Amino acid sequence: MMFNLDTILFLPALTSIIFIIAGFIMYVFPPKKINYLYGYRTKASMKSQERWTFAQKYASVQMMIFSVYFMVFSFLFSFFNFSEKSNLIVGLVVIIFGVGYLFYKIEKAIKINFPNQ
Repeated sequence: MMFNLDTILFLPALTSIIFIIAGFIMYVFPPKKINYLYGYRTKASMKSQERWTFAQKYASVQMMIFSVYFMVFSFLFSFFNFSEKSNLIVGLVVIIFGVGYLFYKIEKAIKINFPNQ
C-alpha cells in the first residue's frame, strides 16, 4: 500500500469541507424562527419553537462531527490505489449512508428530548 495524494480530494473530503462550513455557520448564526429556507427543516423539528431551537444547535454540532468522520475516511481511503470510478462509488455510498445516519441521529435526539410533543 502506498499513500496516494490524488485520492485525498475525492467526494467525502469535499463533503467534509462543506459540512464543517455549513455546521459552523448554522452554529454561529442559527435561524431564530421556524422557516422553510434556512436550517435543519423536518416535520419533527418544525413542530414547536423549542424543538426548532434544539434541532438547529444539535444538527450543526453533528454536522461538524460528521465532517471529521468524512475527512478521516477520506484520509484512510487515500492509502489505497483504486480507480476513479471506484473512488466515486465508494465516496457516494459513504456520503449517502453518512447523511442518512446523520438524519436518523438528529431525529432520534429530537424524539428523546421532546417525548410528549
